[in-house]
Amino acid sequence: MDRFINTYIQWQVDFNMAINQNHLFEDIDGIKCAVVEKNVKQERVDFLRPLLELNGFKVLTIGSPPPKAAATQEDVAITTSSTFTVGVTDVSFNATNAIFGRLLKANDGRVVTLAYWQQKEKISHDTIPYYESK
Repeated sequence: MDRFINTYIQWQVDFNMAINQNHLFEDIDGIKCAVVEKNVKQERVDFLRPLLELNGFKVLTIGSPPPKAAATQEDVAITTSSTFTVGVTDVSFNATNAIFGRLLKANDGRVVTLAYWQQKEKISHDTIPYYESK
């Protein structure tokens, strides 16, 4: 019986639960995905999709559910149609690890930096360490 319980617990860890809040999973169109970002606007989706696809990830998006504190039905309709959840089918993907591990490349071949990921810079300046940036 103990072996069965340990196997079940391991299955829960491996397939259903996130390691922590920085590594979330969600089913998008019936496919288990690692969540890249939630509640993002279409412009952000248009930035992330080509970047992640360039790096070999299959990207899926779905409309984000309305916030729990939505005041009216009108607010719910606006929120649902204007924000998205972006996920990749590789459940081992973690955006923080990918950025600081220098695993992602931009379309010009440079390494994706935090400032580039956050769209604070148009060009990834991968020769300047993030801790030296002003």
